[in-house]
Amino acid sequence: MTAAPRMPGPDVQVPTRMLVEALVRADLTVDSGELYATANLLGMSDQQVRLCIKRLAAEGRFTQEGRGRKALLRASGTTEQTMGLDVEFVGHAFRQDAGLAPWDGTWHLVAFAVPETARTARDALRVALTGLGGAAIQGGLYVSANLWEPYVEDHARRLNVLDHLTFLSTRDLRQGDQSDPVALARDLWPLAEIAERYHRLTAVARLRRDRLQDHAGLSEPQRLTIAVELAAEFSRAMEADPLLPPQLLPQPWPGAQARELVAQCWSLLDESAGPDGEPIRLFRLYGDMTRRSATRT
Repeated sequence: MTAAPRMPGPDVQVPTRMLVEALVRADLTVDSGELYATANLLGMSDQQVRLCIKRLAAEGRFTQEGRGRKALLRASGTTEQTMGLDVEFVGHAFRQDAGLAPWDGTWHLVAFAVPETARTARDALRVALTGLGGAAIQGGLYVSANLWEPYVEDHARRLNVLDHLTFLSTRDLRQGDQSDPVALARDLWPLAEIAERYHRLTAVARLRRDRLQDHAGLSEPQRLTIAVELAAEFSRAMEADPLLPPQLLPQPWPGAQARELVAQCWSLLDESAGPDGEPIRLFRLYGDMTRRSATRT
């Protein structure tokens, strides 16, 4: 298959694994013909896709029925739970953008002292706290501006270290002489780096939106290619974002603009869907909330 011309602007690197997971349909299957067609448009070789499928099957994340482009891949229960961004956090970001989740001024802290004998679990806990948007204040003390206790507790239980954690909250956080919440957020989180990721997402989304607006009759593989590229760049921006309340961020915050553009793209993708196309999980996860955001403007 001849690849479609690449759009100007930043190239979007889509990991093969993410492509497979992005094309999982509502019934937890992936059509291999659709997978290979979309992969080719993204510049991936058939061999690259085959190797990825083999690895995913070896890890127990997918099973394969049939061979080649006529095969059907079926996601495991574990894959269903872990793939993609957590829709709850994405929804929270859009609520913040709409002014529906104002900050109450409370900082949420977690302190831990996990023994050396559980070093692996301790390291995994640090990764989990950072992934949940926490920032290290010092040693085993992390802070978030969001109510994150249920998520932290869930991770700690699975790592079997909950007894080593202490939860606390305060409205009076100070580091040295600094107690201004906006200044603290600026010092604790790499906001410039996060903003740059959103500037890139804005550039990617604007180009895809213009293509969706100006080019009628996109084929299904082309439509899916745009969807996957958007999801890949959206994931890169969101996974690094602690989702700080707008009251703690520089304004205007580029994250809100980027998400709004992505919402417009999803709305256009939905409008261009064929009547017989079976919905992919990617649309189910992001479509409803982003379409709601798009209709607010």
